[in-house]
Amino acid sequence: MPTPAPAPAPRQPDPLVALADRCVQCGLCLPACPTYGAARVESESPRGRIALAKAWAVGTIEPTAAGEAHLDHCLGCRSCESVCPAGVQYGELLTTARARQRQRRLPGWQQRGIERLVRRPRLLAGLLGLYRLLRPWLPARWRRLPAPPAPVAGATGSRTDSRIALFTGCVARPYEAGLRRGLIDCLAAMGIAIAEPAAQNCCGSVHAHAGNEDAASALARQNRDAFAGAQTVLTLASGCHESVARSLDGAARVTDAIEFLEEQMLARGTALRWRRCDERIALHLPCTQRNVVRSVASLRRLLSAVPGLQVIELDRGLGCCGAAGVQMLAEPQRADEFRAPLLEQLHESGATRLLSANIGCRLHLAAGTGVLVQHPLEFLAGLVEATPSSAPSAVSG
Repeated sequence: MPTPAPAPAPRQPDPLVALADRCVQCGLCLPACPTYGAARVESESPRGRIALAKAWAVGTIEPTAAGEAHLDHCLGCRSCESVCPAGVQYGELLTTARARQRQRRLPGWQQRGIERLVRRPRLLAGLLGLYRLLRPWLPARWRRLPAPPAPVAGATGSRTDSRIALFTGCVARPYEAGLRRGLIDCLAAMGIAIAEPAAQNCCGSVHAHAGNEDAASALARQNRDAFAGAQTVLTLASGCHESVARSLDGAARVTDAIEFLEEQMLARGTALRWRRCDERIALHLPCTQRNVVRSVASLRRLLSAVPGLQVIELDRGLGCCGAAGVQMLAEPQRADEFRAPLLEQLHESGATRLLSANIGCRLHLAAGTGVLVQHPLEFLAGLVEATPSSAPSAVSG
């Protein structure tokens, strides 16, 4: 008798379809979605984008330019995840859908150029230094970013091995020198030394959110090697946090520097004290800080401990400032429309400065106002009043 043919291997389920099938189409995400709030169109909502992505995956409809635009418009704020009763992993679904979108069509030259540039931090820093000098003479359409500050001497931590390391990012390197100096000084006052590994690179979120899986994976490997040996890695940008955590994949604890500072202050009692500050400030809470990192409670507690400080939380608008990675550069008009209500509330509040914990949000907000825009930790570092005389010796690994 002839040998029967082997049974065909069972077909593996499509991961995108599996993610989409968790959506029960209840619509509770719609009020939380900024793009749906602006357009009031189903295809501009999480539910609509999930339906589109699934239909493309199973082949029931063909992709169209209009459908691709709806996927492009998503800000990736993930506010929908925070209200979803079914636990839909919308962030993962979005990056998977955009990876397939990238196979159908290449992104524009601007997106591709940014992706290449942020992988070369030294070149990026050099170009931003040139931008700082030329910005006053550039036309308005080329001044989408505020000027980076002049370089600060000695603004980096130790390059040696340490149990605690700091992720510096790409565009944040020239913009956040003062912030890093402030964090280093605050932790040093509590006897904690941190390292800034020289071999680290961009976190890869710009690439992942645009569907460039290969580049995101390559950056993840580079950062994993750079932080080998660290037990704790601190992040300053809420938009980078998840990508850094994925890169290290449990090899080190990845924590928001805001949470880490509060944690260490509690562990050491009154290790840091803030001087009185009779100032009214505005606080912007980035989508990634609220929906992904979830360090808002720690930040509120730190600010509430400053004597005399008045904090106005900006909550006007549709829940997102519109920066959305590179969308503030690629879709400036849309980005500005999302930003406008926040800036209006800022100026009406009479606040003398604006705090935000994500570099992209700060750059986008600062480009639209003359009010000083800072990371909360840079502001707090400027208020350090006293440290205990018995601080422990520095921890360096």
